[in-house]
Amino acid sequence: MNEQEQIWVQQARRGDRSAFSRLVEAYQRPVFNLTYRMLGSVEEAEDAAQEAFLRAYSRLGQYDPEMKFSTWLFSIANHYCIDRLRKRRTTQISIDDNPVLQNLEGDDPRPERHALQQEARIEVQNMLDRLAPEYRTPLVLRYWEDLSYEEIAESMNVTVATVKSRLFRARQQLAAIYKEQESVTPPPLPRTAPPARQVEHSRLQPMMLRLAMAAL
Repeated sequence: MNEQEQIWVQQARRGDRSAFSRLVEAYQRPVFNLTYRMLGSVEEAEDAAQEAFLRAYSRLGQYDPEMKFSTWLFSIANHYCIDRLRKRRTTQISIDDNPVLQNLEGDDPRPERHALQQEARIEVQNMLDRLAPEYRTPLVLRYWEDLSYEEIAESMNVTVATVKSRLFRARQQLAAIYKEQESVTPPPLPRTAPPARQVEHSRLQPMMLRLAMAAL
């Protein structure tokens, strides 16, 4: 956290709402990224991000200045997402119910490349949805938010050794899910259609290999 953000936190703790609004502007994107990767739904992620900020504001008196504000905020968002996941009847979001995919549909034509990028992101998200929250959280914080092992441990209230162990298992599980999906033969495509599966594979493979093979 830079010096300006430290000032905003201090001002917000003294009741300055405009200072807290600046903190929201600074962290709204990374918090949303976390909640979306955890929940897999744009609508739920937006609600969860908003709730995380509301909870952070109401608990500013409990914030320890020795802790990075972003880490504390991620911790609040993560715990809220886990609570929502526990309340679900199922932890998986189907592709048909995914708002990201629904946004691809409509009357206006979409560029093919953009659609394939969206499909690749959706496929990655669907694979993340198959991981248990305790494995999904460190994976998202490490590879999407670029947090250190120490920051992840602090955010999840676990040890660094636990973070490393869960990351290792999460990468193993993702690699297994990826291989399972790749083993399924796609249906024949019309001759006029582009080789979508081949393009998706080329986009996903580097990411999956990075997650599976990254050294602790």
